[in-house]
Amino acid sequence: MRRLRVGSTLAGALGCMALSVAVCAALWPHAREATAILAAQDDPAVLSDIHINSALRSNQSLVADHIEAALAEGDSDLANSFVELARDKGILVSDKLSKRVSDAVTDAGSASHFAKRFATGLVTGRTDDVASLSGTVAGDLFVYGDIRDVVREGKHLATGEDVDRLVLGLATVGLAVTAATYVSVGGVGPVRAGLSMVKGARKVGRLGEGLTQWAGRSVREVVDAPVLQQAVAKGSVLRPGETITAIKAAFRAEKAGALVRLAKDVGRVGEKAGTRGALDTLRIAQGPKDVARAARLAESKGGQTRAILKVLGRGALLLATGAFNLTMWLFGALLALFGFLSSIKATTERATEAWLRRKKARRLRRQAAAGLPSGPALAGAVAQG
Repeated sequence: MRRLRVGSTLAGALGCMALSVAVCAALWPHAREATAILAAQDDPAVLSDIHINSALRSNQSLVADHIEAALAEGDSDLANSFVELARDKGILVSDKLSKRVSDAVTDAGSASHFAKRFATGLVTGRTDDVASLSGTVAGDLFVYGDIRDVVREGKHLATGEDVDRLVLGLATVGLAVTAATYVSVGGVGPVRAGLSMVKGARKVGRLGEGLTQWAGRSVREVVDAPVLQQAVAKGSVLRPGETITAIKAAFRAEKAGALVRLAKDVGRVGEKAGTRGALDTLRIAQGPKDVARAARLAESKGGQTRAILKVLGRGALLLATGAFNLTMWLFGALLALFGFLSSIKATTERATEAWLRRKKARRLRRQAAAGLPSGPALAGAVAQG
């Protein structure tokens, strides 16, 4: 009967141990990934690698599917970004699909296409690719673009029509930055390009809501509204010198630091990931910190950046899963490990106790077989004698 109880006790302990091992084995992959994500939360390049690798393990055709979708939408730049991502991850892309991407990139870079998009950017200030950005920046560098935007929005302001105050403010800041660009012989060129991209993104509705609100507040601090309103009331594209002088008086340079840093980060993304990479960043960013992270990502991943942003969205820049959820995975794994160690301890103690009992029982049986009194009986006899 005692053996049955000991066997049942040991069986129960071993069962708990086996259950703890199973739970720990199930939680370990999640806990390991959670640990890596938490460790990489301040490094967007490493963080995006973890998420991308996980996505590729879940869907082997992810890259090919996205390439096909990008080509169908006429976005050869995005398709080529996925080709670069596949090359970096060692994923095979068929020769046929690679050629289609190469042909599309060549066609998009043709002289006629570039000239058409350049003219669109120059005239309208709308930016969605390298060519249109070149036209927009050219117009802004020659102050035509910023004056055009200031005068247009200023007239709306004077006539009581809807005014895009963010475009108006960005154009005002742009005029001041353009002057600095000439003084420094292009030293703040990335800032100038960044401002043009932010302004262009706003015009085509590709500026994220959070970033729009932040930029709006920053512009209000940088631009003296009453002075600007007086300047734009008399401004004209035909009198650029007078218009610039009047508008620059509304610019508060001492409060422009945050906005200039944003523009610089956007310019850094554009330099490494292309114009559309910068526009994708502006669409998903909720604030300047997101853009700064995207700049770090672009400097590390270059042409892959658009593909990464397409797959992960804002999760490429910061923790997609809350730190609390990740911590719970770790906590669960630690509990399972604690249960496993506790089971080992309990099993060892019970096995040792059972072994000692069996050893004592064998000793007593040997003493009985030899005709010797047991330890307590012998002690009693001695006491009576």
